Amino acid sequence: MLSAFWFYCLYQPVFNALIWIYSNIAGLNLGWAVVWLTIFLRIILLPLTIISERNVLREEKAEAEAEKAVAALKQDSVAQKEEVRRIMKKYKISPWAKVATLGIQLLVLILLYQVFVRGITGEKVAKFLYPFVDFPGKINTIFYGFEIGKLHDSFWAGICAVYLFITIIIENRNRKNWQPGQAVFLFVFPIFTFIALWILPMVKSLFILTTMMFSSIIDIFRWIFFSSKNK
Repeated sequence: MLSAFWFYCLYQPVFNALIWIYSNIAGLNLGWAVVWLTIFLRIILLPLTIISERNVLREEKAEAEAEKAVAALKQDSVAQKEEVRRIMKKYKISPWAKVATLGIQLLVLILLYQVFVRGITGEKVAKFLYPFVDFPGKINTIFYGFEIGKLHDSFWAGICAVYLFITIIIENRNRKNWQPGQAVFLFVFPIFTFIALWILPMVKSLFILTTMMFSSIIDIFRWIFFSSKNK
């Protein structure tokens, strides 16, 4: 029953969405179809993203208030904990929106992996398509000279790792003192990302890179519209 739910409610809808985008939007290029699928997914998840960004602003205010409260009650650890709980409740901070967003993206990542593991040949495409989705014929899996189903692709995995490294640097540009653990994270996380994407099909790198770039755009809008208020 679980396998039937996975196939009919998750795998087949994502597969059909990918093929429909391939035929109607992506110019018969599966790489661009994955990019567009990722963008549409992020647009659908935009309400949850907005809630997550709002929680970030609330967390900043709550953190500042909590620091003052902890300093005022430094002799009473029990009172400190109670005050922190009260502040968290006051600002209604909940991580569920961010967890849901990341969970759905991870689910689509797994589904895309299964699409390429099962194969995307003409016979299997025709077998899994809904009646209203046209059969596109032979699938073009070449993206600017790269086979998107190929394993051990260093180029796109490297782009993702470098982009992630630059993003971390920019997000922490105002940090004056780096703790040893934070400095290690700066290098270890991009390296780990490169290794993970190098092991997986190249299509994963396209998905991750598009997701990171979309998040960067959201961060730019947040900076434009909320930076003056934060100040």
